[in-house]
Amino acid sequence: MRKPNWTREQLILAFNLYCKIPFGKISKTNPQIRQLAELIGRTPSAVGLKLSNLASFDPDLQARGIKGMKNAGKGDRLIFDEFQNNREALVFESENILADMQGLTLENKYQSQLPELGNLTGETRSSYVKTRVNQNFFRQVILANYQSKCAVTGIDMPALLIASHIIPWAENKEERLNPANGICLSALYDKAFDKHLISFDEDYRMILSTNLKEHCTKTYFQNHFGKLEGQEMILPSRGMPSNEFLTMHRNDLMYY
Repeated sequence: MRKPNWTREQLILAFNLYCKIPFGKISKTNPQIRQLAELIGRTPSAVGLKLSNLASFDPDLQARGIKGMKNAGKGDRLIFDEFQNNREALVFESENILADMQGLTLENKYQSQLPELGNLTGETRSSYVKTRVNQNFFRQVILANYQSKCAVTGIDMPALLIASHIIPWAENKEERLNPANGICLSALYDKAFDKHLISFDEDYRMILSTNLKEHCTKTYFQNHFGKLEGQEMILPSRGMPSNEFLTMHRNDLMYY
């Protein structure tokens, strides 16, 4: 008997997972795909195929000549277009649906990541939960794109990695959850990037600020910065950092 068409909720959950796993790991044997399949009553093969269909509309993969399946449907395109046009709303909706299907509330599921929740009520509480849930989604996406490795050093311990925003979260609502606005960096380089002490040129090579170079005689400078100047970052499998965003970031180096 043929399975009924995918519902909107199922498509949203498939898209949520598509964002969180590397393109090269879309396979019916992937444990995350198997878990989602069980959750929504589909086979792992069907879920894997749906993720491949979604890849057909991924602009980053298209730019690199990588194509997904050719039989993607209208619903697949609509979900991807919705993400491009209103990322925050769709991401939060997807996380809500996922938690509900798991028999949880978002507050229960992300309790460890909501340290200030007990002091908040009403709209302030809701806004706080949405922000933290969406930030967690962004982190999962960026780590997946970079194979859970620091783009500068290759450190692969998730506990030491941060999903760094090129344009800060507070400065541009539309680009907060754009994968092209993120770089996976370990804590030291995330802080240096955030303070505009380092950046990357149009070829994704590290550049150092004048302020940082004033410390060139220090051992820490040579070990952690000097020898890395001009080194190309470890590029992601998808979600290439936007050169437009990096240009904006580099323009602020002159002030530091």
